[in-house]
Amino acid sequence: MKKVILGLLTILALSMSFSCRDTVDKAKSATEEAGAALEEAGEGAIDAAKEVSENAMEAAEGAAESVKEAGENTIDAAKKAGDDVKKAANDAADAAAKKANEIEKAVKN
Repeated sequence: MKKVILGLLTILALSMSFSCRDTVDKAKSATEEAGAALEEAGEGAIDAAKEVSENAMEAAEGAAESVKEAGENTIDAAKKAGDDVKKAANDAADAAAKKANEIEKAVKN
């Protein structure tokens, strides 16, 4: 009877041993898979951050180009306005001189 009980205990211990080994192997495998998934997610996050950064740089370059172009347009418009004011001032001076001459002639006659 002792031998039967000892045999059953041995079989029970062996089965638990195999079950524990299987559990450890599954836990190890799950840990490795989780590590791989985390690594892949990290790489994906890095790629996404790089893409966002590149897009931001492109947008900043585009904005800088727009500001430069707007500045150039403003300078051109200011030059044109200055030329228009100068021409208008010259025309007004010419008209005033012409009127002054007409008044002077009218006073002399």
